[in-house]
Amino acid sequence: MTDRPCGTHDVSYRQDTAIVRTRLQWGLLIVSLMLLSSLPFFSSDRLLHFINLAGITLISIHGLNILTGLCGQLSLGQAAFMAVGAYTSAILTIRLGVPFWVAMPCAGLSAGILGLIFGLPSLRLKGFYLAMATLAAQFIIPALIVNVFPEYTGGTSPLRVPSPKIGDFVFNTESTMAWIIIPMAVLMTVVAKNIARSSTGRAFVAVRDNDLAAGVTGINIFSYKLIAFFICAVFAGIAGSLWAHWVRVIGYEHFGIIDSIWFLAMVIVGGMGSTAGMVFGVVFLRSLDEFATRWLTGFIGGLFPAIRLTIGATIGPIVYGLVIMLFLIFEPRGLAHWWEMFKRSYRLRPFSY
Repeated sequence: MTDRPCGTHDVSYRQDTAIVRTRLQWGLLIVSLMLLSSLPFFSSDRLLHFINLAGITLISIHGLNILTGLCGQLSLGQAAFMAVGAYTSAILTIRLGVPFWVAMPCAGLSAGILGLIFGLPSLRLKGFYLAMATLAAQFIIPALIVNVFPEYTGGTSPLRVPSPKIGDFVFNTESTMAWIIIPMAVLMTVVAKNIARSSTGRAFVAVRDNDLAAGVTGINIFSYKLIAFFICAVFAGIAGSLWAHWVRVIGYEHFGIIDSIWFLAMVIVGGMGSTAGMVFGVVFLRSLDEFATRWLTGFIGGLFPAIRLTIGATIGPIVYGLVIMLFLIFEPRGLAHWWEMFKRSYRLRPFSY
């Protein structure tokens, strides 16, 4: 029997392993879902744009967290796998007339297959060398889009993607796309959480902590590394599909190396290995992006008019780099560690000392 907050006790394994354990947690979950479902009704387009962008980013980050946070395999190609999902979904809907609802899982599958291919170096490489190998995806995939399949991808020209639809209803606004993106973000968060709690997730952690010891205990290291790459790329492909049908005009330049770096930064800031931490990391850095590009840029531009036109392109990277550096120095376990400390103090209340 395991103690829970203020006299709450688990009396079965089912209760002990449940994600939502107490009545308070159930209440907070229901209220949160009701709030999320009502956002498209009263939120402005600017806020909905932020929510949609954060939701798509969160899906991709969950995949990267499974690969890097759980399995310990570095990847600098997440944006490239998003490009695979985006172009797969776009080509299926434009060239073949496949509905978005079929194209999205196909996009995830196609990205997952490429993830397996680019994950093969993980069988021989580790750490920095593996990161350099996955970086190849950021060069190879755009080259394929531009030079090998231009008749399908449009080459260097932007590709116009149709909006999702159900019957005659078209999802072509921020509010209507939120009805797709928010539920998908919630669903993929639940999937990522359950993967982390499964036997596969525990095998990932064993490989991350000590792959030699994991191999001695009977874990097939190579298989689980490839499974991690596959899952990571599937999440990225689904995120790329949503991105393509949300922005509706895509190009290979939308999925650059800088995006992969910021995705990895979100995993670090949120707390590697924590599903809740990914939510915190995405919301924190996307909010920081809004703060830096809108408020801080205008404030500094007002103080120094001579650099008003150039400060917008430089202030963002400066702020991001400073924040990541501070997290790595003072809180390498990320925002998830703060959340865990809060939960522990709450569970011991009123005896938090």
